[in-house]
Amino acid sequence: MLSIAEITIRLALAAAFGAAIGLERERKDWTAGLRTHMMVCMGSSLIMMVSSFGFHDIINHPHVSLDPSRVAAQVVSGIGFIGAGTIMFLKPSTVLGLTTASGLWTVAGIGLATGGGMYYAASIATAFAFFILWGLQPLQKRVSRKYQQRFLTITTAADVNPSAIINTLTENKNAEYYNFTVSRDQKETVIELKLDSQASHQLMQIIEGLNTDPQVKKISWTR
Repeated sequence: MLSIAEITIRLALAAAFGAAIGLERERKDWTAGLRTHMMVCMGSSLIMMVSSFGFHDIINHPHVSLDPSRVAAQVVSGIGFIGAGTIMFLKPSTVLGLTTASGLWTVAGIGLATGGGMYYAASIATAFAFFILWGLQPLQKRVSRKYQQRFLTITTAADVNPSAIINTLTENKNAEYYNFTVSRDQKETVIELKLDSQASHQLMQIIEGLNTDPQVKKISWTR
C-alpha cells in the first residue's frame, strides 16, 4: 500500500507534467489548455493507483481473481471521448484539433506512468511531448508552407460564362489545379479552385490578372 507522501508525490508530479504540456496549448488558446491537461494527467495517475493498489484488501481472497491493469486500461480508450470533442471539421480538407487530441491521449499515458511509479518514463515522455508540440513547430511551418494547398474563390455576375474564366486560369503553365467547383444562383456565379503548392507561388500574379477582368466582382483565397 502506498504511503500518503508517495500518493501526494505521484499526483503532484502528474499535475506538473500535464501543466507543462497544457501551457503550450494554452499559448495558442486551444480548447484544451492548462487546466484540462492537468486534470487528465492527474486523473489518469489516480486511476492507475486505484487500479494497482485500490483492491489490496480483497486481492488475496481465495475466491477473488482480479487483474490490476483492467481499470487503468480503460483510460486509454476512454480518453478518446475527450479527444474527439477537441476535433473540428471545418470543411472536407480542413481538420483542426488533431494535435490537441493526441496531446490529451499522451498526457493520459504520462499520468498512468506517474501513477505506476515510472517517474523517469513520465519525465522523458513529458520532455519529448513538449519538444514535439513546441520545438518542432518552426520546422512544421516551414514544411507545410512549402506543400500547402490553397483555395481561390472567384465571384462573378450570374450571367457570366464560368468556362471563359477557367480557360484563362488554365492557360498559366506554372500553375496546376487539382479540381474546381462552380455554383450559380440568381445573383452571382462562384468558382472555387483548389491550387497545389506550386500554384500558390503564382497566386498574386493570378489575382492581379483577374482584377483586370470587368466580369469579376470579388476574389478571395484561403489556406
